[in-house]
Amino acid sequence: MKHTGENVVRIEAEALRALADRIAGPMAGAFQRAVDLMFSCAGRVVVTGMGKSGLIARKIAATLSSTGTPALYMHPVEAMHGDLGMVVRGDLVLALSASGETEEILQLLATIKRLRVPLIAMTGDEICGASVGKDQSQNPHPVSPKPRDKDGAPASISTLAAAAEVALDCSIAQEACSLGLAPTASTTTMLALGDALAVTLSEKRGFKEEDFANLHPGGKLGKRLARVESLMHSGDALPRVTPQTKMPDVIYEMSRKKLGVTAVVEGERLVGIVSDGDLRRLLEKRGKDVMDLTAGEAMTRDPKTIGGGEFAATALALMEEKKITSLMVVDASGKLEGIVHLHDLWTTELV
Repeated sequence: MKHTGENVVRIEAEALRALADRIAGPMAGAFQRAVDLMFSCAGRVVVTGMGKSGLIARKIAATLSSTGTPALYMHPVEAMHGDLGMVVRGDLVLALSASGETEEILQLLATIKRLRVPLIAMTGDEICGASVGKDQSQNPHPVSPKPRDKDGAPASISTLAAAAEVALDCSIAQEACSLGLAPTASTTTMLALGDALAVTLSEKRGFKEEDFANLHPGGKLGKRLARVESLMHSGDALPRVTPQTKMPDVIYEMSRKKLGVTAVVEGERLVGIVSDGDLRRLLEKRGKDVMDLTAGEAMTRDPKTIGGGEFAATALALMEEKKITSLMVVDASGKLEGIVHLHDLWTTELV
């Protein structure tokens, strides 16, 4: 009993290794065909499954949606009671069933075929991912729809796999459950195959970090992927003076806006900054004569800047590299848009 946990993980790991071998070998063509069908889908990928397979289907739909492939989960029972309207021509259905004979899933086949919606099946059939439906003429890797068992006799294919344009092999040697009953290794395999499809699609679409950020505006992840423009101080909160502003007024502006720095602008264009550090160094060097200077005479020219569309993480990296606590935010023409301070990055949990 003390080795039960270890054995469960080893059995599931072996199932994943076998899946990886199939994707790299006999299932490579079918896997690519499934990716191509999902990539060319003009509508949404409708993922469905019953029971434990349904829970995996929900997660796959969520992963697809968050990585650039519009997807939704459809409960097969609810579908038969009105939710079939979720599937329209132009969509694609990804159906999960370990047996391939789940009655609630099979009841959807007539509507799927009537709408001429492509169907991809994930089943436990040991078919090496063959395309076994009636759409084999479009499959660049056609194989016999009737694989043979170890004795050379035709092996049966589940109803769902036979109806699909592409059937993906989620077969396992054994479940990790000691009774061999509870879906364990089988659901792990389905989940991993769903992840494999989602990530491959994401790369095929050229899905980038900024796209991921746009789809994850909330929570801890959204904070870490926040844009500078969402954190910066702008408008009346932005300290700014002109090159002609006298030092007493510069100090007043810095104190009033409480950022320890002020931008120096000509019109809307940033030409320099005056910081607390600049003031201290000038006081050590010139004493009370500093008060006779203008912002243009005291400022640091060519300050470090960043674009509003950059990530907060990029701003933090630049501050750390240059050992500064704030960055001026400018557009491509040098127009001042705002200022982002190290304190602003605390809310992103990057600091």
